[in-house]
Amino acid sequence: MNDPRPLRDLQGEPITLEEGRIAPQEVKPRRRFPWSAVICTALVLLVAAGWWIRPQESAAPTGRRSFTGPIPVATATAQTGALPVTLTALGTVTPLTTVTVRTQISGRLTNIYFKEGQEVKAGDPLAQVDPRPYEAALKQAQGQLARDQAQLRNAQLDLARSQTLVARNAASQQTVDTQTALVQQYQGTVEMDEAQVRTAELNLEYCHIVAPVSGRLGIRLVDVGNYVQGGDATGLVVITQMKPITVVFSLPEDVVPAVMRRLNSGTELAVSVYDRNRRAKIATGKLVTVDNQVDVTTGTVKLKAEFPNEDGSLFPNQFVNVDLLVNTLENIVVIPTAAVQRGVPGTYVYLVGADNAVSVRKVTLGPSANDKVAISEGLKPGDKVVVDGADRLREGSKITEPDAPGAQAAPARPQQEGPGEGARRAPPVRTP
Repeated sequence: MNDPRPLRDLQGEPITLEEGRIAPQEVKPRRRFPWSAVICTALVLLVAAGWWIRPQESAAPTGRRSFTGPIPVATATAQTGALPVTLTALGTVTPLTTVTVRTQISGRLTNIYFKEGQEVKAGDPLAQVDPRPYEAALKQAQGQLARDQAQLRNAQLDLARSQTLVARNAASQQTVDTQTALVQQYQGTVEMDEAQVRTAELNLEYCHIVAPVSGRLGIRLVDVGNYVQGGDATGLVVITQMKPITVVFSLPEDVVPAVMRRLNSGTELAVSVYDRNRRAKIATGKLVTVDNQVDVTTGTVKLKAEFPNEDGSLFPNQFVNVDLLVNTLENIVVIPTAAVQRGVPGTYVYLVGADNAVSVRKVTLGPSANDKVAISEGLKPGDKVVVDGADRLREGSKITEPDAPGAQAAPARPQQEGPGEGARRAPPVRTP
């Protein structure tokens, strides 16, 4: 069956038949949309737009962004004053005396005369052991002493008679020598009896247990009615001396020579202690001694400070923070610690000029205390430095103080921290 419609190719163009073959017609090339050019153009536009809106980086030492217009900051003036040189350490409260009260004899505990937590003085009665067996032992020793003393007197009389008879040639010298030896024997026996009597008296005295030192009593360790012995490890109660009390702390061996020079000069070094979180000051005392050797495992030396502790605020084995005042520097340049910056130049500050333009000034730090730091080199009294808002400054930036007339707050912009920003914000280390 013949189809009168012409044959067409895939693109819809007609084709002809020649000698039984299909002769393709000339196919025109198809145009494609230039997507690659569009994509390249869009990327170029995006890069150009990003470069246009990107803020210019400042040439400040720490790589901060620059701001246009005066930047509101807080400033402070370098002043001449005194700065304490303080060494900090960790310490432990240690009592001067800690005594575990134990019985020196064996027996039944019949009475307890103290209350737990009571303040006692040396010699105050604490407890009593049943004294009846020791009273009987004392009477027995006293009776034996009386018997031997009578025998000694009789032997001495016999010796005197023998010596008289020998003088009259009525007795031999041997009798006198024998009687003399017997007298010496009884003298030794009497001395032994006297020692036994004294021992019995001491045992009877030990039945009444008294406080060996003054201090504060702890919790009772033995109840009435228990049988106690001299070798008991627990004891009856523990007495701890609370007034005065000491704090033992350690310092690096490098700073000990400075402390020793101050002590050898006769200066009394003040010591302050704070609680575990360093939020509250507990007590103030003085340094009393320095150990005689360095701990080779830690490279530190132990020191001991004494505190009156009249209010009982310091407790034995308490963990405290210690501040040792070594010296006080007079007539030095002092600025707030917050003004010190750290970066490529080292330690520096932003110095405010007469035209309210800041400049980077490198400084040499000294000791620091109470949010103040001493400046050894770089500043003079009266210089004004930036203490707040320095993260937005660069060399030559114009500043304004919010409290000044006509000052306006700058709009908040994102900040970019340069390398080592965290280290720059760290406070300076205290040095003696």
